[in-house]
Amino acid sequence: MIHNRVRVAELSEHLGRTVSVCGWVHTLRLQARMQFVIVRDGTGPVQVTHRRDGGPLEAQLDALTPESAVRITGRVVEAAQVKLGGLELVPETVEVLNRAAAPLPIDDHTGLEQRLDWRFLDVRRRPAAQLVFAVQTTLEQGMREYAYAEGATEMHTPKLMGSASESGAEVFELGYFGRSAYLAQSPQFYKQMAIAAGVEKVFEIGPVFRAEPSFTFRHATEFTGVDVELAWIDDVEEVMAFEERMLAHAIGRVAEVHGAAIAEQFGVEVTVPATPFPRITMAEAQELLRAGGWDPEGTKEDLDPEGERALAACIKESTGHEFVFVTRYPVGIRPFYHRRAADEPGVTLSFDLLWNGLEVTTGAQREHRYEVLLEQAAEKGMSPEPMRDYLNAFRYGCPPHGGFGMGLGRVLMVLLSLGSIREATFLFRGPNRLSP
Repeated sequence: MIHNRVRVAELSEHLGRTVSVCGWVHTLRLQARMQFVIVRDGTGPVQVTHRRDGGPLEAQLDALTPESAVRITGRVVEAAQVKLGGLELVPETVEVLNRAAAPLPIDDHTGLEQRLDWRFLDVRRRPAAQLVFAVQTTLEQGMREYAYAEGATEMHTPKLMGSASESGAEVFELGYFGRSAYLAQSPQFYKQMAIAAGVEKVFEIGPVFRAEPSFTFRHATEFTGVDVELAWIDDVEEVMAFEERMLAHAIGRVAEVHGAAIAEQFGVEVTVPATPFPRITMAEAQELLRAGGWDPEGTKEDLDPEGERALAACIKESTGHEFVFVTRYPVGIRPFYHRRAADEPGVTLSFDLLWNGLEVTTGAQREHRYEVLLEQAAEKGMSPEPMRDYLNAFRYGCPPHGGFGMGLGRVLMVLLSLGSIREATFLFRGPNRLSP
């Protein structure tokens, strides 16, 4: 007789019935008279209880190993003494679908790097790790919902490029039919081409590659970027307003769907940020931070991680807000395609978004005038020839536009208070990690 599979979380609806549970052996307690097996599926654990009787079931249960994939058919009975939902499964048949080798290569005390070597086991064994990806799904869904409601078109841009994008630094080069190709550092140029193609609001959620030899908790060589570009804008403020509303909507969806589970697994209360987020110019931020002892020599053009954390703490203290837009970055530390302020030519109409002191976004109004782009590229010592296809997009009526790029892993990291981007990524890629 075939019994339909029932998820562990739904067993209480099947008291007194015979059902099948599919999952992994979590723990075994094999006593002289009783055999207790905890079986876990994606919704939780259940205790399987069998009184030894010398029959075939006894031998099958004795032969199980932790993490073996099993199908156990049995009767769901009330058992007030059992902590796992006050019920247990009394087995009738045990089917080993895939026996796990023993011992396991990781346990509850294994360090992060070794857990990453066995990431499929690591994620499977830890409900908190599985929750990360459930939250990621809802976060992306919320971002898409907001973008669709605003009339944005989702695009899929190439990840193989014939010339290095942006500055030409930090790109991966690969062989391509006898010549060189490069992995895209961002969809920046392509989403701007979509604006030139008449697609008024563009967004993409996709892979981004950075050949940056950074070994920090927040860097990866391959990550998922959330990119947005908006046409016919009057001011960079419109881009920031789009992003803060998009984030507030997406975080609201996460709170609604996963708030209780996040509190239980991570001890984090998900709060929906109020809009608008605070804004501070780079000059104001530096003045504020230097008054507190940061960069005493006064030589840093950009905020370092310490400065970002200090600024976030100041903003939180004064406004109660975890987010802050830092605006009007100096020309020297921004790409050539960022538009410059008419009232202050030394600064760009650009921003970074910090969340609890971690930079999660860079954005700007773009320079859409062909001649000005050529001048700004020349100032940065860049030859226009490798960028000819990109620059051509501005020769035939490209409208004013702006956008941003956000790191999905970084947003997840802050949202769930994870210690490293490695924990917010299914299979992490860094300078020393190309496997599994």
